[in-house]
Amino acid sequence: MGETEVAQAGGGKGLSSTSALTLQVRFTTKQEEFSIPDFPYVVEAKIGTDGLNALVNQVLKDDGITEKDVEFDFLIGGEFLRESLEELVMRHEQFIGKDVEGVTDELKKPKIGVEEVIDVEYLERTGAPEPENVLMHDDWVSAVDVTEKWILTGAYDGTLHLWSMKGKHRLAIPAHCAPVKAVCWVSKSESGAGDSSTSIFASGSHDQTIKIWEWNTEDNTVSCKWICKGHKRSVDSLSSDPSGTRLASGSWDGELKIWSSSLEGLPENNKAATQSKKDEEDDEEISNSRTPLMTLGGHKESISAVCWSDSEELMTASWDHTIKIWDIETGGMKSELVGNKAFFGMSWSPLNNMVITCAADRHIRLYDPRSTEGSLVKSMFTSHSGWISTVNWSTTNENLFISGAHDNLLKLWDRRSPRAPLYNMTGHTDKVLCSSWANPEFIMGGGTDNSLRIFRASSSSNKS
Repeated sequence: MGETEVAQAGGGKGLSSTSALTLQVRFTTKQEEFSIPDFPYVVEAKIGTDGLNALVNQVLKDDGITEKDVEFDFLIGGEFLRESLEELVMRHEQFIGKDVEGVTDELKKPKIGVEEVIDVEYLERTGAPEPENVLMHDDWVSAVDVTEKWILTGAYDGTLHLWSMKGKHRLAIPAHCAPVKAVCWVSKSESGAGDSSTSIFASGSHDQTIKIWEWNTEDNTVSCKWICKGHKRSVDSLSSDPSGTRLASGSWDGELKIWSSSLEGLPENNKAATQSKKDEEDDEEISNSRTPLMTLGGHKESISAVCWSDSEELMTASWDHTIKIWDIETGGMKSELVGNKAFFGMSWSPLNNMVITCAADRHIRLYDPRSTEGSLVKSMFTSHSGWISTVNWSTTNENLFISGAHDNLLKLWDRRSPRAPLYNMTGHTDKVLCSSWANPEFIMGGGTDNSLRIFRASSSSNKS
């Protein structure tokens, strides 16, 4: 079975171990099609994933379960094995009962050792993302959001772009007079209109405005319905609430603002437009200006990310080293997480209620905002060699997320593998500024090489 030999404890299948140090392991799996007997096996302590794969595949073949080799990953103490069993046991002994940032709580419990039978869960390895397409722009791609059918991008030349999922360029919109910093889809069709061909989206810019747009996908026409004014600095983040009726924005001015994103209702400043004859463009801008429903202050520096966790709760991440959770119903802050670095990006998953963040120190951190026990940081992920600018959870798999950084790389991670990413996605020739995994089939990253690069996610990545 190769250089590393394995044996079942008590005899039976397998070969006699020649190592001076052996360990006992018991294999379990939630994938019943790959299940093998759960009695202990004796293995050499120096065995790693290759040796464990050889053993499990040999048992599967001997039992007539499979004919071809299957690539597995192995979970021990809630973390993927990325070293030898011997190295894992030694590392585990260092962390028992200690509060160490980035080390999973499971690994701190005294249940992995030389004298113990080590429980090893195996599961089919997530497949690698494959390059799918490259969408070129005239300037840096700084924002992206995706639906099932459409791609929305924003660029540093102030333009917005609409694309089909196959990469057909539908529309270029001269939207802002300064770089676009954030975009988001609000709804696929306006509530009550009954017109599935109408989509609504929003854009935020360095010009301090947010614009709400209506796009008719059939005749491919777009119009700016509202210009949201109130921020005093660049609008760097946007998020639409679950109902598609409210929009949250975070700005370099440190303020969180909530806006109505409905297309209905008379403009707030409609009367001002009739007070005197003005330039037609000025009249239009006055008549469709919108003011915020609510302004929430508290951050001392730029808000880099904002996301709705439910219809009345928002999370914000800031350069002031804090994540704040807001109660929109009462208009106050519910709780706060304090880090030691400026947060450049954040993503919250409704599948696991966890938050991932990225920063200039090249680490991704996993937080449980509702946890009152153990470390504030549940896991820390380190692999990028440059500033990390963007992170996004999978929308279908509670364990997977992506990151993009100034080292020109997109990375695919599993939260159970903090010591190494699953895959690097190469192709960018300059910094990655934004990313999206809103469509489960496609991973996207935009950057300062003026490109949006699209990778097709493996079908196995859509399974928990």
